[in-house]
Amino acid sequence: QVQLLESGPGLVKPSQTLSLTCTVSGGSITTDYYYWSWIRQPPGKGLDWIGWIAYGGNTFYSPPLKSRTEISRDTSKNQFTLHLSSVAPEDTAVYYCARLAATGWGQWALDAWGQGTLVTVSS
Repeated sequence: QVQLLESGPGLVKPSQTLSLTCTVSGGSITTDYYYWSWIRQPPGKGLDWIGWIAYGGNTFYSPPLKSRTEISRDTSKNQFTLHLSSVAPEDTAVYYCARLAATGWGQWALDAWGQGTLVTVSS
């Protein structure tokens, strides 16, 4: 059974870069056909998809966040990392890493999640 665990600072200052790492166990981040995703939930709001890094290393980001987002990976550690730059208080959220499985052309399913970690942006 694949497991995901988020780690990183819980407090980030405005204008700084938010960095979180997801450590994956029970499965490889290079396995076809999975897309390793970052999702967040601001307080009192719904889920907001940030982006993913695919099994082959390609990335795709939510257009509103694209200019500030980078997702990278370390295959030797079976980890992938989110960097969200120039953060502001509205970036405060519970951040989740998750596995997106492609089940067919244009079809997908989220089949594994981390527990989430709260990141507060405040001076």
